[in-house]
Amino acid sequence: MVLPKTDFAHYMPVDIQVAQDAAIDGFALNIGANDSFSTTALRNAYGAAAELGNFSVFLSFDFAAAGNWTVDNIANLTSTFKDEPAQFKVDSKPLVGTFEGASFANDWKWVRSKVDGGIFLVPDWSIQGPKDINRTVRDINGAFSWSAWPQPGKLRMTTDANKQYQKSLNGEAYIMGVSPYFYTRVPELDKNWYASSDRLWFDRWRQVIDIMPDMVQIISFNDFAESHCLADIRPQQVIAEALPYVSGMSHAGFRAILPYFIAAYKAGREEVAFPKSMGAGTAIAYYRTTPVNISKCADGGTVWGQHGNMSARAGVIDAINVIAVSAQNTSLTVSLGRASQTLDIAAGPPQYFQVPFDDLNYETGNLIISMGGETAHGPPITKTCPASNDVVR
Repeated sequence: MVLPKTDFAHYMPVDIQVAQDAAIDGFALNIGANDSFSTTALRNAYGAAAELGNFSVFLSFDFAAAGNWTVDNIANLTSTFKDEPAQFKVDSKPLVGTFEGASFANDWKWVRSKVDGGIFLVPDWSIQGPKDINRTVRDINGAFSWSAWPQPGKLRMTTDANKQYQKSLNGEAYIMGVSPYFYTRVPELDKNWYASSDRLWFDRWRQVIDIMPDMVQIISFNDFAESHCLADIRPQQVIAEALPYVSGMSHAGFRAILPYFIAAYKAGREEVAFPKSMGAGTAIAYYRTTPVNISKCADGGTVWGQHGNMSARAGVIDAINVIAVSAQNTSLTVSLGRASQTLDIAAGPPQYFQVPFDDLNYETGNLIISMGGETAHGPPITKTCPASNDVVR
């Protein structure tokens, strides 16, 4: 079995060129059983990937969406697209993924029998967990872990689950989930939680080097309602309840730093040759625009972590998060109002810094970051409750 070190982004493609510019190798095409648009959308995705070149896609069957997948449905769709030029394959077999669907485990053998040449099945059965994956490992070719955010009540992510998956899989393929952020507030879907994300993007890519999974899957490219999207925001694709906290929140910065992280993963070490696409250096800053500690804004009923029982206010930090990488030693200045702080950036792999609002005297106004003679302005920090009336986001 030959597995390339590959990085995918989860969800339907919106802009393949944008993904390629961020060094992403392909998309997992997430589809629900009742998605009437699936066949047309899939043809467009496979066609666009093939036309652009050097970009792969594969099918990921969503068992949590409305409808029920059947053996014939899955086998027919897989057979339809398995020989498309952009189909990602392992050992000459089409890679097939899932979102949940552990109850379907015993039916995959019938899918295999109906797809000429077989499939390379690497499902996400998070509800089953890593300790139980070895019960079904004989029926699968590997597993994808959706565990990409800190647990309720925890500020940082660990690699415990990743190591458990690798141990249980005993050499079978492991796809590690990586995500930049998580916040959702969609009461209609009974979703209202925040996972601590201040240093998540930086920490997880460091952990990728430690774990060295066979593949990495970014969660996600365009799931706007859960705030972990990498794509540019398209309001027409955002559900109405999420628009108040999604609008104006660009995640382009998370993409900007990706070429270095992905190059490091493929090389298997933290320090690599500086990607040409990143020029002489790149710095990103992300933060909440209303301090929790001095505001009286509501928490919106948001809890700290999925199924958490604490207010999410306890899981956020009043600080500006900075990730910077430079080809040479330099400095970066964070300015807010009349206050500023200068950070030393050493040449080499990305570095993470946290500048507490307190260190900037809880000043308000536009955030300004400067590095290498270039300056960027961020959204203003205020002491006014946000339009969504939820200080956590």
